[in-house]
Order: sequence, then structure tokens, then C-alpha cells
Amino acid sequence: MSAKAISEQTGKEFLYKYICTTAAVQNRFHCATVTTETNWDSLVKDHPWLQTERLVVKPDQLIKRRGKLGLVEVDQDLQGVRDWLSTHLMTEIMVGKTKGVLKNFLIEPFVAHSQEEEFYVCVYTSREGCHILFYHEGGVEVGDVDSKAQRLTVGIDEKLTEEMVTGQLLIHLTDEKKEMLASFITGLFNLFEDLHFTYLEINPLVVTSNGVHILDFAAKIDAAADFICKSKWGDVTFPPPFGREAYPEEAYIADLDSKSGASLKLTLLNPRGRIWTMVAGGGASVVYSDTICDLGGVDELANYGEYSGAPSEQQTYDYAKTILSLMTREKHPDGKVLIIGGSIANFTNVAATFKGIVRAIKDYQGPLKEHEVTIFVRRGGPNYQEGLRVMEEIGKTTGIPIHVFGTETHMTAIVGMALGHRPIPNQPPTAAHTANFLLNSSTTASTPARTRNPSCSEFKVTSSVTDATTPPTAVPSAKGTTLFSKQTKAIVWGMQTRAVQGMLDFDYVCSRGEPSVVAMVYPFTGDHKQKFYWGHKEILLPVYKNMTYAMKKHPDVDVLINFASLRSAFDSTMETLQYPQIRTIAIIAEGIPEALTRKLIKTADEKGVTIIGPATVGGIKPGCFKIGNTGGMLDNILASKLYRPGSVAYVSRSGGMSNELNNIISHTTDGVYEGVAIGGDRYPGSTFMEHVLRYQNTPDVKMIVVLGEIGGTEEYNICQGIADGRITKPVVCWCIGTCATFFSSEVQFGHAGACATQASETAVAKNQALREAGVFVPNSFDELGDIIKLVYDDLVTSGIIVPAPEVPPPTVPMDYSWARELIYAGMPITEVFKEEMGLGGVLGLLWFQRRLPRYACQFIEMCLMVTADHGPAVSGAHNTIVCARAGKDLVSSLTSGLLTIGDRFGGALDAAAKQFSKAFDSGLLPMEFVNKMKKDGVLIMGIGHRVKSINNPDMRVQILKDFVKQHFPSTQLLDYALEVEKITTSKKPNLILNVDGFIGVSFVDLLRTCGGFTRDEADEFVDIGTLNGIFVLGRSIGFIGHYLDQKRLKQGLYRHPWDDISYVLPEHMSM
Repeated sequence: MSAKAISEQTGKEFLYKYICTTAAVQNRFHCATVTTETNWDSLVKDHPWLQTERLVVKPDQLIKRRGKLGLVEVDQDLQGVRDWLSTHLMTEIMVGKTKGVLKNFLIEPFVAHSQEEEFYVCVYTSREGCHILFYHEGGVEVGDVDSKAQRLTVGIDEKLTEEMVTGQLLIHLTDEKKEMLASFITGLFNLFEDLHFTYLEINPLVVTSNGVHILDFAAKIDAAADFICKSKWGDVTFPPPFGREAYPEEAYIADLDSKSGASLKLTLLNPRGRIWTMVAGGGASVVYSDTICDLGGVDELANYGEYSGAPSEQQTYDYAKTILSLMTREKHPDGKVLIIGGSIANFTNVAATFKGIVRAIKDYQGPLKEHEVTIFVRRGGPNYQEGLRVMEEIGKTTGIPIHVFGTETHMTAIVGMALGHRPIPNQPPTAAHTANFLLNSSTTASTPARTRNPSCSEFKVTSSVTDATTPPTAVPSAKGTTLFSKQTKAIVWGMQTRAVQGMLDFDYVCSRGEPSVVAMVYPFTGDHKQKFYWGHKEILLPVYKNMTYAMKKHPDVDVLINFASLRSAFDSTMETLQYPQIRTIAIIAEGIPEALTRKLIKTADEKGVTIIGPATVGGIKPGCFKIGNTGGMLDNILASKLYRPGSVAYVSRSGGMSNELNNIISHTTDGVYEGVAIGGDRYPGSTFMEHVLRYQNTPDVKMIVVLGEIGGTEEYNICQGIADGRITKPVVCWCIGTCATFFSSEVQFGHAGACATQASETAVAKNQALREAGVFVPNSFDELGDIIKLVYDDLVTSGIIVPAPEVPPPTVPMDYSWARELIYAGMPITEVFKEEMGLGGVLGLLWFQRRLPRYACQFIEMCLMVTADHGPAVSGAHNTIVCARAGKDLVSSLTSGLLTIGDRFGGALDAAAKQFSKAFDSGLLPMEFVNKMKKDGVLIMGIGHRVKSINNPDMRVQILKDFVKQHFPSTQLLDYALEVEKITTSKKPNLILNVDGFIGVSFVDLLRTCGGFTRDEADEFVDIGTLNGIFVLGRSIGFIGHYLDQKRLKQGLYRHPWDDISYVLPEHMSM
């Protein structure tokens, strides 16, 4: 999603509907659209003013400077308009380098006015706020308004007042117009913010004695704000740039994109072209287009597009079949090529996406062969070997020439092969496989030892590389130079178990002492634990429903990784910013409205918090910490040497390209020290310059790599930093998007911020400026690795970098010996028997995940013994017997009995524990507790027995009581329950503390006083139903016994005695 241009008619309709101003806005909704399909009778009927007013007609197709191009006809009647349209509608014209057909026109009332009544007003956004430009002259000859207009900047969350407008913008106006314009501009600005405009220009704005007239209007809105503004926007149609047709296939892919959490983009440039692309990743898609244009293929480039964000197999199939359908509609004399490329994925399952592409190739194998299509594939990332295998297989089975390459081949090498600029190797080099590393061969839980120390450094001056010993320069004082260390602790927002496991695997191979993720926050479930692996050891991480509770429980956390959706990322991040312990936040979501992002940036800057993202995969600090899915799977972590630090730090916009940088840097230098992908949005939470200055101030960083892109001006700050002496370390930089200068119409690339709005924002201009500033700039992305190697070798030669000896990575094969022996809560089964832990000890390990004291294990066993059976007549045993005699199997019969357990039979352990605990903890006296329950009409769980009484005691309770009093450290709750029993039995002798109640309250005393549980943990075990489990487990023994008895005795079908059943018809039926 990005800032997208809307038609003049759409923009004016928004203004007419929603502007709030005391100024009289004239000619509201007097806009009529004309196309080739227009029925003039219907048009006049819908817009009767067309016959009564003088008119203006002009094309509404995002054409700039229409007046100077002679495309505006003024002061005509309806017939004059029709005559003019007859010579212009469907006419092909040239606008600059762009050729297009005039198809859509707008008719409005003509406003007679003088030049003195024309004004210019423009509102646009920037990182710091919104800017209003006003000039007291307007029209086609307004000239360079940037240099001469009055300017007013409104900060984030700042309120614009009419006084501010009057005092700063309207200084050249007469008093009679100031009031009207001040109200109008204030209302316009409020409209701009409310409807999430990113750019709005009115030229001219005409102010006459009877009000304000909007003559020419141009605007862009933030398409990502659709979920906020849908009720006001309605269904907005975004017109294509002039000179490019709107194709139904583009609309189809846009619809798929809107319904998917992944990103799917398609722009048709030349449907007759022979070069087609299907590229994974917003950054990579631009790099491939750049390379095609660099190699002379711009005239044959048929499309721009990308798929990313882990689309499903079905989504990739739908995307691929759309492209294959388009490219097989018209033959090309030289045949066609399809480039299926991409960088090394961080988290997208390459095999799954390739299976979708393979399905599409199967469906279109006939047309593909008929059109002589050759396919070139290059990809890396999770499961990429399987993806490449299926791609090779489909080539063999269909006979379509498919050339397949992996990470051993430079990302864009296949472009040169496809265009005939480099040979196609018969046997591509085999990539090093590092899949045999997963776990330490040791059976201990310790992590592998560090395999390599950072490069040693001695600072020396060379003629070609700037000395890196210049004193550190200041970064913003509130933000730290170091974002991550080997002790960094993080909380992950969202149920992203795969990303968390990836982080823990990275921690393990980096020899961290403990996991970097301490908890997860997910507000859509209750608090619970989630299982992960630390090496081969199972660990449980807490998942909290509440952010406040998570922060309170983990005060050492200083990083939040936010996987919230685009709709909730803003709120969850703003909440996180309220906790002073958090110093870094990574926001993964793509498509957060720009206005919300700018509020996040403002708040973060005020609090000294670094934001990475939005629309990012994150960042990585080798040997220390990685954000979420950054760096991909462990085979790529090891192949790119990310398990230990190098000397090169990089910053990129693209997440996918950051992984490609990991690969390039690891092959050309001693490796990455730190890498950050700031995200592809127009306003990333942190900037290139912030991270470059951090690297400048980090002694272990010896050189810096920046991968910029088209759009924005952030790269110029690096030029200025070098000129000011704030950046002295060697910088290698390349800005992607150079292909944009070859296109005749504007193309919105994969990233929201990848669009140049002026010449200085083009990649070509920025690369030139960086080169002139002294940055090492290659001639193309293909040469980026060569330049990095050249600079690195120079630093090594000069002694600034002294590479440490390379030690093989921790390629320790998985040791299955740990899996050969059964383990209970980390205790091998042999140890369980050696320690004679018994059934109670095993239950402690499996239920409570810890070893309990000996007396506790004995008490558990006693509880199982006394609850095992209570004769054949009780409800559960009876149900088991009935089911057994009906011929059912053991499991069915046992289940029948177990389903009877509840508050009225056997299931009172939990309820009794909760009732007595609540009363005791709240300070109620036993008599007060009894009276309260009676008043509330609530039975006291665990009190009462059908047979036993104070005069006929239950010996099971007596046996347990003797044991508990002798062995438990404290019996406060039991004593309380016994006092309650004295009161209840004084009313009725059978209201005794029964076996359920006794076990319930005694178990609470055990959990609270045995020393193995915190108070919160003890209460949690009661809340989740652990105590009822004792009764269920014990009584299962008895139920099985009754089942076996019935089967052994060969008892027939049971029929219950009629006189034991109450069966009375309703009175009206009995008559």
C-alpha cells in the first residue's frame, strides 16, 4: 500500500462532502464525467446545470500542467463542449516522454474571475508533520512556488488555528479576504488529516465576493488507511498514470493482494514485450528490473511485479497463472523469457510457493512451448532446495527449458543469461549445505562454545580508505549506540511460534547463555505456557494476555518485537512506548497508515526509543541477537556466518535484500557485524542516517554498506554527514530503482516509499550525489559485491582490519542418543527408577514439571488409593457397568463413567479448594463463611456425604488426616475447613468434610507450603483443574475394575428397576 493519486473528480467530491468551513464553497458537486460510453441525454438529466451555465472541460487522467498543454477549454456552452470533445476524446497525445490516449474528461461550471482573485494552496506530509504552502498568485504561470510561497509547518498532533494561517500564510492579502481564506485553509487542512491525504494541491483557488471556487485539484491519499476511511472514501478507484492502461489482470491481482496477508503486485508495462518477471520480494523485484534495463531490455520488459510475505501455494498459483496467461497471448519472433527470481528469503517457504508456480506451468505447458518460452530461476531461503528440485523436475517432464540456480549464483546473474549477455553454465556450482548442524552432540543442555572471536583491529591511515579512528560523533542523545547485545531480552507480541523458535535456534548456535525471548504477549487467549526447544531441551515460555503484566514480570526486557497486524500495530506499539524499560521496538506489519506511523515516530523520539520498521523483517547482530525471521533458517545463518560477528555493518530498506546482503558480505569480507532493514514505508521508524551514525560510533565496525532505493531524500543526509566529518568510515552504497528513469510513466514499486516525486528522489540522482560525496558507489547492483570486496581488501591491506582465523561453524550433527531414553520433565526414566520416585513422583514430574518432596509424592499416592473406588452403586461405577453390560469396549465404558464426574459426583476437589481458599484468603471467619454461603444459596463444595456422618466417620478421610498432620509443614486451610465442619455437623451430622473436600484443601496447603511453587503458581494449578485430575485418575482404576468384573462374569444387558425412576407426565397430559 502507498500514497496513490486519485482523480480530480474523486478529490473534489471528498472536499465537497466533508470540508468544514465558514467559507462558502461554490459549485459543490457540479462535476460531470465524460467518456466514450457517455449518454448525453442521461448526463444532462443528471446534471441540469450543464444547460444553464458556461462550462469548462478538461481531461481527468492525472496529467500535469493541462493549461499549458492546451488541454483546458473554458467559457463554452454545452454544444461548444461537445464540439471540443469531438476533436479530443480518444486522441493520442504526447505529455513529455509519455504517449497516451485522452479517454476521461471532466466538465464543470466556468468561473469568471480576475487574475487578482487566483491563489495557490498546497498541503503535503513529511516525517516531521504537514506543510502548507500558500501563494497570493495562482494559475498556470505560478512558477516555482517552492521558492516563493509562504510556508507553515504543522507538527504531529498539533492543531491548526485560523490565527496561525492568518499570521503566517496570508500576510500579502487584504483584510476582506483573510477571514474567508483562513477558515477555508483550516477546514482544508482538517479534511486533509481526517481523510488521510498525503498530498493536496489547488491551483488556482479562486476567491470572489460570493465565496471560494475550487478550479484545478490534484491529490494523493494513503491507500493503507482504507480500513480507517472506508466509510467516507467508499470504493475508491485509483486511475493509472497517464500513458498506461488499466488492465483487468492488474485489478485481479490487486484484489488478491487486498484479501491476503502476503503482498502481491502487478503492473503491466508492455504486454507485447518478450521479457517477463515473477520476482519474490519488494526490493528484489526492483533490482531485477534495474538489471534488465541496464542490459538494454527496457523496451522488451513486459511487467513489473512482486510476490512476498509468505503467500500460500494457492495464492502463488493464482499469481503465476495470471502472468503466464498474459505472456502467452501474443507470440514474439525471438521467443520469450520468464525470470523467476528473488533474494534469499527470510521466512517464505520457497518450496510451497514454487509448487504453486509449478501447477501454473503444468496448466500452461502447451502455450508456453508454443510461444517458445525459456524460464530462468534463482532463489534461496527456507526449503529452497526442494523448491529448486520441483522446478527442475517440471522442466524435464514438460520439455520447457528451465534453468535453475540457487544461492551459489549471484542474484541477478540469470538476467544476463536470459538476455544473452553471459553463458548459461551446463552444471551450476553446488551450494555448500549446512543442514547437518542442528544440535550439539553432547547430551548436556549447554550451547556450543564460541567458534571465533571478532576481528582484531589496528587503526592505520591509507591513501584509499579513510582512517576509522576519528572520535565518535553524537547520535541523538536519548537513543543508544548499541541496540542489541548477547544479554538482550525481548518480548514478542503475537503468536509467532515459528519466529520465536528461529530466534532461539539462533541464540543456541551463537553460544548465548540463555534464550533472548523471555515471553510472548497475545491478548486473544488467556495466560498460558508455550513449548519451544533450546537445543534439544524442551522449555516453556509464558504467554501473557496483558502487556502490563508481562512488563512487570520481566523488568530486564528492553526489546519488543511486534508482529501485530496492520490494524492493531499502532495501538500495541503506543502501549509499549509507555514502558520506560523498552529501548527498541521492531514493527513487522506492512500497510500501517502513514499518519499513524508518524505519530509513533514522534512518540518514540520523545522517549528515546529506536523503532525498526514498519514493513520490515527486522535486523540481526551476529553472535548476539536477531529479530524474528531475519536471516532465514539456520542453514543460511551458518552459510552466511551470522553465528559470529564480522567487521561490516549494513542498513537496508528491504528485508529480503538484507538477507542477500548477508550472503554477499559473507562471501566478500569477514562477515556482518550488524544489519538492519529499516522497512519499505515512506516514513520508516528510524532512518539510514541514525544507523550509519551508530555504526560510525561503534569501534568494531570498520566499514558500512547502505542499500538505498528510489524515493525520499534520506541518502543525501549521508552525503552531508561525510561533508561535515561526522562519517569517516568507508561507506559503500547503491540505490536501487534506476530503472524508473527508463519508464515513460510512473511506476509504484513494491515498497510504499519507492516512488520518486521529484528528480532529486530518483535512484540515479542519489547514486551520483553519493559518488560525488566520496561514497564507494558501484555501476550496478551486479558490481556491489566487487566494490565491497575492494574496500574490505584495502582495509585489510592497511591493517585497519586484521581478520581472525576462520573456525568451522558449529556443524554439530544431531545426536539421537538423548532421544533414545524416555525423559520426564528433564529426568531420564532410569533416574526415576534409581531414585524410587514411585507413582507420586512421576505424577509430580509430568503434572507439575518438577520434583516434589517425598511426603508430597506419598500423599498423591494415598489420594489415588482412597479415591480408586467407592463401590459399584455410585454414579460413575454404575454408568461403567451399564455400558460394559451393553457390550461396549473398555475405553467406551470407562469414558461413560468418567463423564459422570462433576460437582455432584467426585468432581468437587477443585471447587472445594477454590471456595475454602477464597474464604480463608479474604479473612472470613468459618461461621461468616457458612452464613454467607447459606445467604447466597450456594452449596459448600466438599461438605456432606450420603452415608457417612460425624457418628459414622469416613475412614479414608481419617487416614489422610493423620498423614497430613504428621508430614505437612503447615495445614492452615485444612484447619479452617475442619472448623467449618464443626459448624455444619452441628446442624446436620452428615455435613462432614468429605474425601473430595479434604483432598482439595490439603492439596492447597501442599502447593502453598512445600517450597516448590510460588503463590501464583499454586493458585494457577488449582484454577486449571489439576486437583480434579487426582480424582479422575484414581477413580479410573476402580471403573476399570468394575468393567473387568462385568466382562469376567459375562453379565447380560442391564435393565434398571422401574420403581427407582421418577416419571410423571405433566398434568395437562395425564388427563
